[in-house]
Amino acid sequence: MKILIINGPNINMIGIREPEIYGQQDYRALQEYCQNACRELGQGLSGGLECEIMQSNHEGDLVDRIQQAYFDGTDGIVINPGAYTHTSIAILDALKAVRIPAVEVHLTDISEREGFRQISYAGMACVKTYKGLGFEGYKKAVEYLKGYLSTAE
Repeated sequence: MKILIINGPNINMIGIREPEIYGQQDYRALQEYCQNACRELGQGLSGGLECEIMQSNHEGDLVDRIQQAYFDGTDGIVINPGAYTHTSIAILDALKAVRIPAVEVHLTDISEREGFRQISYAGMACVKTYKGLGFEGYKKAVEYLKGYLSTAE
């Protein structure tokens, strides 16, 4: 099973950017956490669970990688679009176009934040959303996709 984890703008700055909101752990810690979660959740799966993690501050790069996922055998997508959550119809359209099951993740609970953060365009194309769970949301997203994809086969 191949899972693509996509992180949008400023996720690479966690631990530095507003640590009182996003926490003290840095992006490298998030990457390690996700790799370990995929390794753990892949135990017992035929072929294991392959996990690719990418981050970009550029909307087009995120759209390109979502589209590439259609052609490279990606089974599921975990996406934290960062600020593009609230602005990017292009990311919504890319997720809809590829029709790969996607789970949206947010480190914070966006429903409890500023009014402009209440709308999630990307979430409209996702099968599930985890918010406000910090790093744990990524593991829950991968776990959800593992179950979702296993029942879809």
